[in-house]
Formats: sequence, C-alpha cells, structure tokens
Amino acid sequence: MQADSARFPENVAAARRDETLLGALHRLQRDARAGRAETVSKLPEFEALRDAARDIRNGALANLAGNLERFEENVVANGGEVHWCRDAAEACAAVARICREAGAKTVAKGKSMVSEEIRLNAALIDAGFDTVETDLGEYVLQLRDETPSHIVIPAIHLTKDQFAETFRGAHDTLPEDRPLEEARAITDEARGALRDVFLRADVGITGANFLIAETGSVAIVTNEGNGDLAQSLPRTHVVVTGIEKALGTVEEALTLIRVLARSATGQEISAYTTFATGAKRADDAAGPENFHVVLVDNGRGDLLAGPKREILRCIRCGACQTVCPVYGAVGGHAYGAVYAGPVGSVLTPALSGLEKSKHLPEASSFCGACEGVCPVRIPLPRLLRMWREDAFQAHLGPKVLRWGLFAWSTLTAWPWAYRTAGAIGGRMLRLMAMGRGRLTRLPFAGKWTGGRDLPVPEGGTFVGKWHRRRGK
Repeated sequence: MQADSARFPENVAAARRDETLLGALHRLQRDARAGRAETVSKLPEFEALRDAARDIRNGALANLAGNLERFEENVVANGGEVHWCRDAAEACAAVARICREAGAKTVAKGKSMVSEEIRLNAALIDAGFDTVETDLGEYVLQLRDETPSHIVIPAIHLTKDQFAETFRGAHDTLPEDRPLEEARAITDEARGALRDVFLRADVGITGANFLIAETGSVAIVTNEGNGDLAQSLPRTHVVVTGIEKALGTVEEALTLIRVLARSATGQEISAYTTFATGAKRADDAAGPENFHVVLVDNGRGDLLAGPKREILRCIRCGACQTVCPVYGAVGGHAYGAVYAGPVGSVLTPALSGLEKSKHLPEASSFCGACEGVCPVRIPLPRLLRMWREDAFQAHLGPKVLRWGLFAWSTLTAWPWAYRTAGAIGGRMLRLMAMGRGRLTRLPFAGKWTGGRDLPVPEGGTFVGKWHRRRGK
C-alpha cells in the first residue's frame, strides 16, 4: 500500500482485500464505540464539557500569538529554549542541531504525530543518530518500517501474531522458541529491549498535547510510561509540537483532559498525565538538564487565517477515525497520509496541497458521526464539503462528474423535466432489475455496484407522493 494520497483509490482496493485488517477495524469500531458510550454515560455534564472545550480551543486560537509569546517567556524563565520553525525542514534541522550540541548518540522518542508529519525519524537517522521509538505500537511499526494507522492506537492494524513475528525477527539474540503467544509476553519483551534505550539515551523527544502559556509547561497524556521516561531520564528533553497546541491556563488544559481520554479510548482518564516545566532545578530529584521546545508551523498559520481554521481545534483524540464508516472499511494507511479519517481528510489538503489529496475529502458519506463524537465539536462534514467545493472550482474532479452535476443542475431548474426524467429513470431501473429488487451492475456506477447492490426504486417519487397527500 503506497503512502501517497493520490493513490487513495488503489489503496482502498488493496485494503478491502486484507481480511486481517478488516477484522482489526471491526473490533476497533465495536469496542471503542461501546467503551466511549459507557464512559460518557457516567458523566452527565459531558455535553456541557464539550461546549466548554470548544470555547476554550476557539479562545486559544483567537489569542494564539499572545499565548505563544507568553509561553516562550515562561519557558525561558524556567531555563528552557524555544525554537520557531516555519516548516518541516526547519524543524528537523533544529532538532538535529540540538542533538549535535548535546553530543547525542542515542535518541529515545515518545509518541508524536507532529514528528511523523515532518518525517523527523528519517532526518535524525540520516544525520547519524540512533533514533528509537519507545511507544509499544510505534516501536513495532519502526521495526516493520511502517507508519501509524491511527492517531491514538498507531498499530491497530496489526494482530498479536504479527507483533510476535516482528519481535522474533528483530530481537535475534533471544531464544527462538520463547513463548510470545500472550500480550503480556510481548509487552515484557518490548520493555526489556527498550530499557537499555532509555538508560543510554542522550536526548529524549516527546510531543505535546497542550502548551500552557501561564506557566511555560508542556502537558502530555499517555497510557504508557515511556513518555515520562523519555522526558526525564536523558540529559536533554526536546518537545516537538504544532503551534496550535498553546492554551492560556492550566485550568483550560484540565478541562480538555476531561474530554480527551473519554473520547480517545473510553477511559475516564489516561494512565499518565504529566506537566513538564523547564529544565531540572537544583533541588529537583530528576529531570533533564536542557529543555527545548520546537514549535512547528508547517501550514498551520495559513489554516488559522483561512475559512477552515476550525480544524485547528483538534486535540488528536482519534474519535472521528474510530467511528467513521469509511475509515472502518479501509483503515488509516489507505489515506496515504500521516493523518487519516475525517480529521486527515480535512487537514491533509491544507498541509500537502489539494491537488495531491483531492480524493480524501470525497471519502465521506456525510453521516455526521465524526462531528457527533468530536470532543471540541469540529464541524468536520462542513469542512469536508468546503474542500469538495474548492476541488470543483479548481477543476480537479473527473470530467464525468462535472458533466453529471451540470446535467443535474439543468434538470432541477426545470421541475417538469426533473420529474419526467425521474419517472423514466425509475421505470428503466425496475426493468433492468428483472424483478430481483436490486441491481448488481449499473452503467456509469461501476464503483458503487462493485462493492454493494443498488436497491431498485419501489415506484413513484417523493414529490409525487407529497402532491397526492396534499390533494387529499
């Protein structure tokens, strides 16, 4: 499967043939929906919290420049340093420079979607640094040379047997016949392999869920202890994050944390919620000697100034991916981008260009499930529709679509012609079905009938029925 959004149709076809992937996606959507519903039901004020979370993120974006400047002032006051980077190249160069100045050989990485976005691992490895992912899912993906398929559960597309197979191939100094049938055995082996990485790492890199302007703190929310180890054991801690993560106060962050875990994994709260504030002080028991925050724009400033700025409210919970019927049918890798699902279909065109990712906004049924679960109420269907309109205006769609829309709009301008065409079309479809009640093949709709049957019109039209009832 190609990591290329332009190949989305081909990637979808490959994903639909992968029975292992489809089974994993079915379990994800079934379990995650049930878990979220149960957890949310225990919090009567959850919908009010979503409103508050939306307002907090809107306010933070409206005052983003001020929040970032105040954040930098407090980071510096706490012994840290902030690096402003316009794009992926500048961000990777900044991190590599910090690693060189630290005399680093080994870099321990916590989970960070922004680092995936800017291809940080490849840049550091090319620069000569032994760079190791320490999140369990990210670690096995690095061993397999794969990218995350979900924002929160990066290796959701893999089975336990595939984890075991990967470990047997990578950890070749261990006995070949060791038991790896149980998840606990796999976790223990990963812990053993990564313990040495933490102990010898010179630099630890993490992402950030939130940046707190009033204190200069960085908050990370995880379910594995690797995030805390990556930021506290190495001499140098580097935070790589997008500029949109800045908030005003700790209280705002705590409100968002209340909706984050419930939306992401169905937990009331994640196992670890950690606030890091600057470098180690004289009386601190542990912590890094050097603290750096790499702020990445990479197109976010343009988004902020445009009509699709609401996507920047995203707190990376992955809930929209988990409930999306399209994501649930093809998985994350089919999108050919770092961010998959509804959030990716809105964000990717802004980051990599609509021409390269024109298929992604089309990958939606507009069912509204994504907006229904978003903890910060991002109007994802509306934003997807805006990208579709942009693609149409730029003539990026197939010509048959433009002709079809032209024909439809012409018919709708003449109600009598529209009703006549509808009546004739309905009769033709019933004749073609030959009494079966469904169509397995249909001219000009091969992509639709290739994966599903088309029900035959039962007879008459909605408008006709409305007129008949009105006449009564």
